[in-house]
Amino acid sequence: MNRLLVSAAHKSSGKTTITIGLCAALRGHSLTVQPFKKGPDYIDPMWLTQASGRPCNNLDFYLMQPDEIRSSFARYARGADISIVEGNKGLYDGLDLDGSNSNAALAKLLGLPVILVIDARGMTRGIAPLLLGYQAFDRELNIAGVILNQLGGARHESKLRAVIEHYTDIPVLGAVHHDASMSMVERHLGLVPSNEASGAQAKIDAIARQVAAQVDLDRVAAVAATASPIEAAPGQPAAATALQPDLRIGYARDAAFGFYYPGDLDALRAAGAELVAFDTLHDSRLPDVDGIFIGGGFPEVHMQALEANVAMRQDLRRAIDSGMPVYAECGGLMYLSRSLSWHERRCEMVGAIPGDTVMHERPQGRGYIRLRDTGLGLWPARAKDAASGEIRAHEFHYSSLENLPPDTRFAYEVLRGAGIDGRHDGIVHKNVLACYAHMRDLESNHWTARFVGFIRDKRQHGGGKLRAAI
Repeated sequence: MNRLLVSAAHKSSGKTTITIGLCAALRGHSLTVQPFKKGPDYIDPMWLTQASGRPCNNLDFYLMQPDEIRSSFARYARGADISIVEGNKGLYDGLDLDGSNSNAALAKLLGLPVILVIDARGMTRGIAPLLLGYQAFDRELNIAGVILNQLGGARHESKLRAVIEHYTDIPVLGAVHHDASMSMVERHLGLVPSNEASGAQAKIDAIARQVAAQVDLDRVAAVAATASPIEAAPGQPAAATALQPDLRIGYARDAAFGFYYPGDLDALRAAGAELVAFDTLHDSRLPDVDGIFIGGGFPEVHMQALEANVAMRQDLRRAIDSGMPVYAECGGLMYLSRSLSWHERRCEMVGAIPGDTVMHERPQGRGYIRLRDTGLGLWPARAKDAASGEIRAHEFHYSSLENLPPDTRFAYEVLRGAGIDGRHDGIVHKNVLACYAHMRDLESNHWTARFVGFIRDKRQHGGGKLRAAI
């Protein structure tokens, strides 16, 4: 199982761009590439998925136990010629002082050789103590190579190569010169997602050409081949254990909404759901479905188009009023609210949630979140699904929800994080559950099966009339 970790000394070193380029370039050399991303993230994985042609999966110490990380990695890496894990932040960065959830810890857990991406702008001889320090900090870690990034030209590259060769034993696998055409457009939550970026494939192709020309792909593949066999029993893919579909779930997938974990979609299918994508920006009505899932995204960027599609907003509101089961996360919550205000403009949204969304300049909730089920939700967690009644998730939102009525019912108590009001998350309205928290279907929280079970129960008790009602 050939594999490696792409990491960096710090954020904004260009490792995402380099990883995208490696995935696409190696795929262009007829290799099957499986991408992974460490930590909670939707946007980088969307780019890595498009670059590699295989769904990018997330590996997360906060949400997953080590054995689950190993088995998940082994499961999704099956059939790939090479697996590439993109780290988050710097190589040794993490939540805990002991580094137990750092990129380095993930590399050791999965036996990943590490390739460091170094933003070398303004550096010459100083790169040597940087690399030596990273080696010395953890001797158990295999820093197998370095890719120099943002170089000023051939002379700069020559100096850096000479310094690294003289003072260290770390091979230089590539040297990527500064090129404005490789830059990725960013906004408040990071990169612009590939589902929004015009010409995303052309951008990926351009990055791949630059990486293929300036990085020794054969040596990168050779580094991946040095990984020792992984000791993990790969679990069964969800598709292999899926029930025959007996209901349909519509999920918003368009430029405004695209934040879905592939594993969660697989788990919904495994629970017996057929997934039907719909477009909140262009479709005039919902598809013929039994339930709705609206994930996160950037509704604020598209709020005028969302407001303009009156037919879709009205159809969704009618479905909710008729009892349609709906689950919405973050951007989906914003869309279901009465209005969305940003940059002194206010746009009407669906109006199912009795509150108004307001965008702010700074994050209102960011990072990992811990919730306790209040028992007031529509599909509360069972004891076996959430230890001590707690659910771990993550949030990242610049918006807040205002003007909620005092009798609002919440599914979760917030133990760590912000949620909706600092104390609660998960608004319950009719058969709708809408929250700022992003859930993942993992061993500690199999929310998808509970959601599908809720839809199935409502359809049975409703005599199969939910769809006919709209």
